[in-house]
Amino acid sequence: MGKALRWLLGLALLIGALGTAGAADAAQPHTDVAAAPAGPGTDIEDRILAIPGMSLLQEKPVDGYRYFVLGYTQPVDHRHPSRGTFEQRITLLHKGVDRPTVFFTGGYNVSTTPSRSEPAQIVDGNQVSLEYRYFTPSRPEPADWKKLDIWQAASDQHRVFAALKKIYPKHWLATGGSKGGMTATYYERFYPRDMDGVVAYVAPNDVVNAEDSAYDRFLATVGTPACRERVESVQREALIRRAPLEARYADWARAGGYTFDTVGGLDKAYEAVVLDYVWAFWQYSLVSDCDSLPADAGAATDQQIYDSVDAISGFSAYTDQGLATYTPYYYQAGTQLGSPDIRQPWLGGLSRYGYQPPRHFVPRSIPMRFDPSAMPDVDGWVRHHADHMLFVYGQNDPWGSERFRVGQGSHDSYVFTAPGANHGADVAGLVPAQKARATARILAWAGVASPTVQRDETKARPLAPFDKRLDERPLTRGPATLP
Repeated sequence: MGKALRWLLGLALLIGALGTAGAADAAQPHTDVAAAPAGPGTDIEDRILAIPGMSLLQEKPVDGYRYFVLGYTQPVDHRHPSRGTFEQRITLLHKGVDRPTVFFTGGYNVSTTPSRSEPAQIVDGNQVSLEYRYFTPSRPEPADWKKLDIWQAASDQHRVFAALKKIYPKHWLATGGSKGGMTATYYERFYPRDMDGVVAYVAPNDVVNAEDSAYDRFLATVGTPACRERVESVQREALIRRAPLEARYADWARAGGYTFDTVGGLDKAYEAVVLDYVWAFWQYSLVSDCDSLPADAGAATDQQIYDSVDAISGFSAYTDQGLATYTPYYYQAGTQLGSPDIRQPWLGGLSRYGYQPPRHFVPRSIPMRFDPSAMPDVDGWVRHHADHMLFVYGQNDPWGSERFRVGQGSHDSYVFTAPGANHGADVAGLVPAQKARATARILAWAGVASPTVQRDETKARPLAPFDKRLDERPLTRGPATLP
């Protein structure tokens, strides 16, 4: 697969050298963020736009809120702010300045469709959502890719917080899912004084990039033996029938104008998609979804095998067009974040390339060098310094095979696993005792836990009722098994 990169919807030799200084710098607010001068009686839009560098791109109607799509001027390099700027997109779901605020990061492009994260529903608060740097249109031109690292991204978030905290003075929580959960965690590591709590969902933690046996152990036991065999059988057939299925793939690519220059040809792209199949199934599906797969892969038609691979893995994933949107992710995976590699012994000798590394999915014109110190730094910090942090994982999600853990030195921090859940695991899916604990802690960190909940956490409930328009959070698939 491209080392397990794909579908959904972030310290380095550089950070290793500068990480300590970066962490020290993080404790000090930036001096270039001015206070919004307007008083409490001023319209919220005016107060927001009084922030230097903030611009309104769009406002959309949402019952019970005001919803803004904003642009914010950020330094390309937070260590040298005079060396160029870019505009970063932000969305703001405004409830009231007297409510807590949730800072959501998806780790990719920001959605401009109004929605509410689970913590924002739980605390009935405002929500600020930030587009990750270098995802178009939040990309400097020309792009200096060396400035795409987890400290720079955390510093983006810190500047936004410092600017908006003057308007939203109540408690703040950081949250995000998958790469967004990683982003929230890295932000806390570098700027631990900003947030009052962190809720990180299904956040991978690839501490040692070259050691990925945890993923192999996971795939050997996930779900049921019958379900695993059905998934693996379809994948085997897709490689056995490589020639006729690649012919279909080529026809599809010609008709759609898709190309394969970055990955190095259609054959490599085809195999990368097929090798993603097992991982992608467990990332986005449930054991009950096994019934939707061909029961006897050997007897299935070529079209049935092709359609199943396309539905689960997505044949657009490793086209140049499919990769382009996610170049910033693949770059980070190959320079700091790490990425999984799995052996898939059930394929025998059918694989020609094995799991391909992130370098294969980034144009060669962009230099890359992996920093093995970045993730151990964050992992060690979380284990020994986590304070008011909650990590939620899904039992059947392969990304949770390597996860964050809290240990001696951490305080009021938790790691919970939702039974039977996939990459969409959330607090609502936890067992009752953990769900109550998690909800109570989120309310407490946000400063809105009632005396009843403070006395008895089993009484904890989300403060805002479920809103189908804002709170439905379907797992959205993009190209490849992206975290």
